[in-house]
Amino acid sequence: MKDLLKLLCETDGTSGREAPVREKILSLIGDGHETTVDPLGNLIVNVRGKRRAKHKVMLCAHMDEVGVIATCITGAGLVKFTTVGGIRPEALLGKTVRFENGVIGAVGVKPVHLCGGDERSRLPEVKDMYLDIGADGKEAAEALIAPGDTAVFTSNWTEMGEKLLSKAIDDRAGCAVMVDMINKGVEVDLTFVFNTMEEVGLRGAAASAFTVAPEYAIVLEGTTAADVIGVPPENRVCALGKGAVVNFMDRATVYDKTLYRKAFAIAEANGIALQAKAAVAGGNDAGSVHVSRGGVKTLTLNVPTRYIHSPSSVCDVNDLLSLRALAEKTAEAFADGDA
Repeated sequence: MKDLLKLLCETDGTSGREAPVREKILSLIGDGHETTVDPLGNLIVNVRGKRRAKHKVMLCAHMDEVGVIATCITGAGLVKFTTVGGIRPEALLGKTVRFENGVIGAVGVKPVHLCGGDERSRLPEVKDMYLDIGADGKEAAEALIAPGDTAVFTSNWTEMGEKLLSKAIDDRAGCAVMVDMINKGVEVDLTFVFNTMEEVGLRGAAASAFTVAPEYAIVLEGTTAADVIGVPPENRVCALGKGAVVNFMDRATVYDKTLYRKAFAIAEANGIALQAKAAVAGGNDAGSVHVSRGGVKTLTLNVPTRYIHSPSSVCDVNDLLSLRALAEKTAEAFADGDA
């Protein structure tokens, strides 16, 4: 799973620009499956199991990652930008980004020694920042970058014992779990969907869920782990090393209580580490999926991730393996009608 996650995290794809990620996934799963790419770029993979499903189950994860998009080029050859997805300004300061054509940009802002008044203590906003791509003037910059071009954080995959550091763990972790399930075969018929544009508002999932029309859906995600210094225990959301995470509610979905409790029952029966997401925060593709057509019974399972939406997200490989095991067992149970 580590090698698979590394391959996917090192592939670039912001919201609406997921084609490289989709092509990588297609190359990893190979032939032999019924695959469809819809007009929004969602990849739908129907996998035939050893037995037929009593209920149609869809597992999904999103391919896109947060990034930036060029908005204009100044006379000095600097590139103004805005964010694609939710990135806190402090996560951008001093970082570098890579455009689709390989051009590197350094995120710049007015030097502190030139700031006056409250500028010295105030955190710069994204509108105050720019990208330095090394161009001498507007014409030189325009030869490299155009408004609408997107870029992602540069990041070096790093293994720190059982911890993994990279950009885009949200949600290449969910994608890696699904690729692994497809490649190793499934017991019962399942549909896997690799969605687009989750980071900009659950766009792709609305279309793919309508197309697939599942009875049950399992959303695989990365979620914030706040098990760090300065956060009281009651506000820590979830913790690395404590297993996969299941939501009871977030800002987009109130989850089916029966499925929520079933996840814990399945985890206990199979010796899988599982914890509750102890905060009503964030949102994911479940927000679109559960209201699709006449409604879909939906569950979200996550890998806890520190420093999410940054170039240095950190997860624990054991939590990833717990997510993988629980995704398989819950999907089988729901497909067999045991929910």
